[in-house]
Amino acid sequence: MKHLEKLSNSDLLENYSNILTLLKQRGVIRTKNLVGDLGEYYAIEKYNNTPGLPNLQAAQAGTQNIDATSRQGERYSIKSTTTKLTGVFHGLNPPESKKTETQKFEHLIIVLLNDTYGLNSIIELTWSQFLDYKRWHKTMSAWNISITKNLLSNAKTIYKTNPNT
Repeated sequence: MKHLEKLSNSDLLENYSNILTLLKQRGVIRTKNLVGDLGEYYAIEKYNNTPGLPNLQAAQAGTQNIDATSRQGERYSIKSTTTKLTGVFHGLNPPESKKTETQKFEHLIIVLLNDTYGLNSIIELTWSQFLDYKRWHKTMSAWNISITKNLLSNAKTIYKTNPNT
């Protein structure tokens, strides 16, 4: 890290650009959404390298609400965050709707990243749990999930950097 401190801003930006290009070439990121792409990468890697968890493969970029599928055909939505709030879920009924919600995925994986984009934890919710915890985001006119103690205690913990906290 010390050698980076000696670089000019222009050199840092060039290196950052080169790193993003290399990460894209290696399949770690796929789009310009760094936080989302890193979360998908971490989740798929953990699932595929943890005995007892399903093997996942990334869905095609741009697939609405689905980021990965299992070999059994189960659909996974993956949201990553460095805060206490996930990104939004589009395509769901608005709060005033009387329609039954069409199931968009079987599982929601939430990847919690630290301030430097390292992996803190991965949790999983079922579709039913997602419906219980989703909250309307007025500004975005879509749903999201707040990362609360209640949510964390009821979600399935897939990975945690420090299991004692």
